[in-house]
Amino acid sequence: MTSPANNTNPGIYYGWYVVATCFFIAMVTTGARGAMGIFVIPMSEEFEWNRSTISIAGALGTLFNGMAQPFFGRWFDRQGSKVIIVNLVIVALGTALLSLTFHYLFLMFLFGVVTSMALSGASLNNASALLARWFLRKRATVLGLISGGASTGSLVLVPFGIYLIQATNWRITWVALGMIIFLAAPLALAFLQDSPAKRGLRPDGDAAGPEGAASGLSSIPPLDTDRWRESFRSLPIWQVSVPFFVCGATTFLLAFHFVAFAQEDRGLSPTMAGAIFAVMGGMNALGSIGAGMLSDRFSRKNLLALVYFTRGSAYMLLLVPPLLGIPFLSGDAGVWIFAVVAGLSWIATNPLSVSLTADVYGLRALGAITGVSFVFHQVGGAGAVLLAGFLNDVTGSYTVPFLAAGSMLFVAAACAFSINERKYSVRYQAQPASAFAGD
Repeated sequence: MTSPANNTNPGIYYGWYVVATCFFIAMVTTGARGAMGIFVIPMSEEFEWNRSTISIAGALGTLFNGMAQPFFGRWFDRQGSKVIIVNLVIVALGTALLSLTFHYLFLMFLFGVVTSMALSGASLNNASALLARWFLRKRATVLGLISGGASTGSLVLVPFGIYLIQATNWRITWVALGMIIFLAAPLALAFLQDSPAKRGLRPDGDAAGPEGAASGLSSIPPLDTDRWRESFRSLPIWQVSVPFFVCGATTFLLAFHFVAFAQEDRGLSPTMAGAIFAVMGGMNALGSIGAGMLSDRFSRKNLLALVYFTRGSAYMLLLVPPLLGIPFLSGDAGVWIFAVVAGLSWIATNPLSVSLTADVYGLRALGAITGVSFVFHQVGGAGAVLLAGFLNDVTGSYTVPFLAAGSMLFVAAACAFSINERKYSVRYQAQPASAFAGD
């Protein structure tokens, strides 16, 4: 039997095996990580922690994950997929060991430092940088697919985690999540390949010829660089990274506090709150895949701005009706509508941001550039998680931090819309201006 690694069937481009593997990695790592929200109440109750205490662990983890990303991104640029595999094993072991938590300092160290830094190596960013080497024309589509994998993880693992906590306890649930993550390690070892050139292939499975000839795209973007510092001397990366700060703040706020918000602010049961969060994860998959497919045909920056605007509108739909006394949208229906609208826009920013960055700055330092950009995302997330926990302790509600987060999204939309994609993107260098609609 011929293994996929040695498959020469021209009908099955090997890049799709890499996509499938990255999809599963994103599903188990992001899904398990996103399940942290379901542990907030049971762990707080057992150890008598207030919301600020456990939020510090979440914020610390978000911050360390972001700060480590540029280093792991640079490591990936030099060493390739082995970086993902090694750190995948560490994430799995660290997640399982969270079952031994006995003090908040243990939680902060293991969750906030060890697994968070390892997750930077096995991150969606490094997987995206890997897949950007394998695809040109379908780049955003495949990045949307693996972002959809991350969303599918929430859809599957959050309800599973809630069920397991109720059936057993939170300690057994951490062990189970760690074991699930570990399943991805042998798959990564078997199927991840660093580039199509190492297998004698071309991006997108095109026939041999000049780079980009089959795709009709130039291979060298106007701001191509092999040094991440060079990219931050130009405007486009700032126009991607500043909105990414808001993206992190508004998504980590939900990942860490939404289940508690739904129970405490809206009076939903743990099962219902988890179900709504899972639906949000399912909508994430549709949104990220759809955004990726559309941006391979239309302007990436316009779609990115639309995603931020849509998420901001979702926050307003969740919070403004109760303040104005609108009955229908103030109850369960309003939370469900929020889950659908916010879910469509949650991870959709990732394929758009990474593919736009690759279009502008090339692939040679993509891991490091997206890693540094991701620092903005994680700093925003860490601040939002910590501030929301503090404000909840002070006000007894999540209304204030959620309103602030929603308002910032409209600023992020304006910033993304201002990117001069026509000038800087490689897609417009070899194509007439009308080749991509909506710019």
